Amino acid sequence: MRVEPRLCHALANEAASARIERQLHWVVALTTVTMFGELAMGLYSGSLALVAEGWHMACHAGALGLSAAACWFARTRARNAAFTFGTGKVHALAGYTNAIVLLGVAIFTIVEAARRLAAPVAIDVRDALPVAIVGLIVNAACVGLLHQHEEHEDHNHDHDHNHNVRAAYLHVLGDLLTSVAAIVALLGTRFARLPALDPLMAIVSSVVVLRWGVALCRGSSRQLLDVLSSTEHADAIRRSIESIDDTRVVDLHLWAIGPRQHGCIVSIETSQAHPLDRYRGAIRAVLSVEHLTIEVARCDTPSNRS
Repeated sequence: MRVEPRLCHALANEAASARIERQLHWVVALTTVTMFGELAMGLYSGSLALVAEGWHMACHAGALGLSAAACWFARTRARNAAFTFGTGKVHALAGYTNAIVLLGVAIFTIVEAARRLAAPVAIDVRDALPVAIVGLIVNAACVGLLHQHEEHEDHNHDHDHNHNVRAAYLHVLGDLLTSVAAIVALLGTRFARLPALDPLMAIVSSVVVLRWGVALCRGSSRQLLDVLSSTEHADAIRRSIESIDDTRVVDLHLWAIGPRQHGCIVSIETSQAHPLDRYRGAIRAVLSVEHLTIEVARCDTPSNRS
């Protein structure tokens, strides 16, 4: 058995990581400033949709701050030998935490909206609408800052996502959605005389955010628990190895150790062992693996792979 020498745990592209951190810092600053304005005007005007947007932004400002801190922590400690498999799972941990925040905010807003439906509150549309429009502009700018990275992430399987940055993107996307909902609700209240539209729009936007939070929670928790990252990749690796003469894979473990980073342990049985580089090449022809352990066992008779 041979274990490959310990690889450097630096991020594949530290410049890109630093750029993402700067984008997150801008998003946090913009979100925080707008959040104070929306909360103040929402409480003053009585608009639940605007208050919901303000609370979304308040919680998201803290969550986005956590995302930025996680990016900084993972980048600055990427070469620290104390982290056996690197700091990639810091992103999954931050993503999972932010998913819980998303779920909490969405549930709180739905409960409050139900209460407002039962006991309507008067809304000052004239004061609330301009603030909601400003919030929409700010949220659109924040989505634009993070969209390029998220678009790149979407080309990867769910298990390859940077769950931390994805959580940040979903937070600002959720804010954008609630901004639109708040504006629609305020316009409906002003021109169509439909005061119930305000809590109803808050419920609609919160249900969408709730679904995003559940998906993010599921994806990040799978990475934290070392669930098999991809059955397709595992099967492809098995086929690639077993295409080498008389070789049989008797044990295979594949898991995600970070965004687009994988670990793999494989046990091989063969009657004619080949150089380890050949097995490594067969595995890495399927998937880039940062931590690879290969065990080769000799058997006296050719393996039966019927």
